[in-house]
Amino acid sequence: MQNNLTVITGSASRLSGGFFTSVRKLSMEAAGDYEVDVMTFRDSLTDRDSSEWKPLKLSIHDTSFPKSFCFSETFRKELMASGADIIHNHGLWLYPSLLLPLWSRKHKRPYVVSPRGMLDQWALRNSRLIKRLAMVLFERRHLANAACIHALNESEHKSIRALGLRNPVCIIPNGIDLPPDAPNTNKSGKNLLYLGRIHPKKNLSSLIKAWDMVIHSENTKTSEWTLTIAGWDQGGHAEELKALAHELGISRKVEISGPAFGEQKEHLLTNASAFIMPSLSEGLPMNVLEAWSRGLPCIYTPHCNLPEGYQANAAIRTSIDPTSIKNGILRVMYMNNAERAAMGSRGYELVKDRFQWDIIGKQMIGVYNWLQGKSGKPACVLT
Repeated sequence: MQNNLTVITGSASRLSGGFFTSVRKLSMEAAGDYEVDVMTFRDSLTDRDSSEWKPLKLSIHDTSFPKSFCFSETFRKELMASGADIIHNHGLWLYPSLLLPLWSRKHKRPYVVSPRGMLDQWALRNSRLIKRLAMVLFERRHLANAACIHALNESEHKSIRALGLRNPVCIIPNGIDLPPDAPNTNKSGKNLLYLGRIHPKKNLSSLIKAWDMVIHSENTKTSEWTLTIAGWDQGGHAEELKALAHELGISRKVEISGPAFGEQKEHLLTNASAFIMPSLSEGLPMNVLEAWSRGLPCIYTPHCNLPEGYQANAAIRTSIDPTSIKNGILRVMYMNNAERAAMGSRGYELVKDRFQWDIIGKQMIGVYNWLQGKSGKPACVLT
């Protein structure tokens, strides 16, 4: 008889950004060994995207004031009555954080917490006073009572320990499904792509300023290149970026478009020559893994928490300031097609060896089994 795993996520739609793929895929991998139920909260796109979770059972709850906290009486009743063998909560600062220690004490069963970048210093500084209050009122208790905390990388592990938490921590990255065909690295185009949420923490204003420097550099190769910024606009930030591009006089040199899914997303990745991620804060960005899976060389900051890419020479390291980003872009431009293809191929091999979902899923299932006394402590767990 399969044990039951309940997964909690604040949103089951694309509005959750990388959560939509990472939580969904991890849950689906667990379904091979566990009966998986997913509890979530309704947003404007939940009904549209809920079919993506099949064959998992999705329990969707409407929220009442304050909606941003995901307060829901129906959620509370369902959770507290749940006889799940183990619960995995993805994210912090929401109503489930308040309830899970109560559920665990009532049923004497363990839960796992995935902060997913929310304990990063940049993230903690954002809405600092509210988060400090939440930490005092309920979030520290939520974290301290977790049977295990899931870190995406060593940087997140350090952030967890910096809070004084001494729980076991498992370090398991995000994953990706490789495309069925090997990537085409023989590309004649010259297009630099950013694909992801359009939000201030992605540092896209610095990217546009860097692109202005690139355009006005003396390198004649820059005229051959285009920059595409595509993604889901959050809080009207896309209009701010368009205004910046207009102010700099480079509106015609930057394409800022909306979200891309399915064939449209595949078209952007297939026609890109390189990928850029100038973020101020990330857990572990799915879009870099996707770019590598298409054989693209990548440019990103250390805040993306993928040092493996630098070590494998599959990526160019850049800081968050426009000058450093400009230099990273020019390095890609200076390469010939064969050199870019070689860098992208190293990224593809890195994903194939370390970041496929079946590999990631087995690691997390090992943690679930260990917490229930069904197996020994996995190598990914640090105590």
